[in-house]
Amino acid sequence: MLDKTTPQLARLLARGEISALELMRASLARIAALNPRHNALVNLRDDAALLAEARASDRRLRAGKARGPLEGLPTALKDTAPAKGLPSTSGSPLFRDAVPDFDALSVGRIRAAGAIVVGRSNVPEFGFGSHSYNTVFGTTRNAWDPALSAGGSSGGAAVAVALGMVPLADGSDVLGSLRNPAAWNNLFGFRPSAGRIPVVPHLDAFWGQLYTEGPMGRTVEELRFLLAVQAGPDPRAPLALPADAALGKASLKVPVKGRRILWLGDLGGHLPFDPGILPLCEKALSAFRAQGCKVSAGAPALDWEATWQAFIALRHYEIGLRYEAIYADPAKRAQMKPEAQWEVEGFLRLTGVQLAAAAKQRHALFQAFATVFETYDAVAIPTAQCFAFPAEWDWPKQVGGRAMDSYHRWMEVTALATMLGCPAANVPVGFDAGRPMGMQLIGRPGADLATLQLARAYQEATPWAAMRPAP
Repeated sequence: MLDKTTPQLARLLARGEISALELMRASLARIAALNPRHNALVNLRDDAALLAEARASDRRLRAGKARGPLEGLPTALKDTAPAKGLPSTSGSPLFRDAVPDFDALSVGRIRAAGAIVVGRSNVPEFGFGSHSYNTVFGTTRNAWDPALSAGGSSGGAAVAVALGMVPLADGSDVLGSLRNPAAWNNLFGFRPSAGRIPVVPHLDAFWGQLYTEGPMGRTVEELRFLLAVQAGPDPRAPLALPADAALGKASLKVPVKGRRILWLGDLGGHLPFDPGILPLCEKALSAFRAQGCKVSAGAPALDWEATWQAFIALRHYEIGLRYEAIYADPAKRAQMKPEAQWEVEGFLRLTGVQLAAAAKQRHALFQAFATVFETYDAVAIPTAQCFAFPAEWDWPKQVGGRAMDSYHRWMEVTALATMLGCPAANVPVGFDAGRPMGMQLIGRPGADLATLQLARAYQEATPWAAMRPAP
């Protein structure tokens, strides 16, 4: 049952061909069998309460009073998003016992649509870094090889979905957190356009535009299914995009012949990669050529190091706004991992001149790609610079023979879509020694549907969506 896609399960529930109670029992059995080894889900709720909620969903479904399209579907909420009445630890001992009295906007929409929350998905502390480990719950292990990292920060979500523990899990993304774990677990992940899913509450709704929430799934259809629930404007979010009914209703299966894709590769030698990643992605591009797409190679002539430094400054700003008060307390600061302290210290050193320079560099990047998108429908670039590494590591100190100068430099490849505010879909490209890898398709600003349609065409032409890890 859990091997069916989320839209398929929703249809079966709506028609009464399966019950929410049966689905919940299947989900709980899969969690009991696999979660002890992979540690994807944490703060699991009581089985009896979940089964009671499933029975209530069945009553609503039979009466034709479903709360929404997710009625009766077991789901896990990422542990960085506040959820009313549920432990929301962010993987930090400082929040071990935190239980918010409100929902983040995306969480509230998922719950209002009828999903049944089984628990939280594991994350790195505060969601910082692309390896899901923390001192509260431990390490999440890859769905394909438990000896390896699951990625992050939506690592628990990726593993839970890949192994079929739950049909549905949300995620969030600043530096590839919806894309890297999807790549490392052979899934699709989608970072939507800036403003597509408003972030409420937010400490700076006008300037803080690096963070977004979004969907992850085994197929592009699953991405769109959850995105349609999460997306839409909110009066508390001044830069939210208008509602787009086509996003949830238009066909994903459309001809892509004639679409143009620019392969960015390693940005002219700027980015180091583990051996094997670039060839896997370049081979995957043949799926687009086979469908009549035109694929070219190249990259704008930009100061890529300046772009990375601008990203760091803007990230320091967003993180510092949230965690400055915690850092100011010496007792609490001692419980923050070094990488979190480094981020806040960077914020405290920031000057107005540095922030202005970062904004100027981001504008230059956007203008360069505005020119690119006059010719191309999408650009493609690998999703990660290294393959999944041993789960015992904190982060890789070298990639492609080059030393990494920060805990997240090895994920620089994902900063491009974040800085652009463009929609970016991770699509699986295959395996190297059993390790999955992915490639980003970055679309024009606001072109979320067109980007998903391109990803759907790729899915149709490749075998990876049908492959599941063996329990």
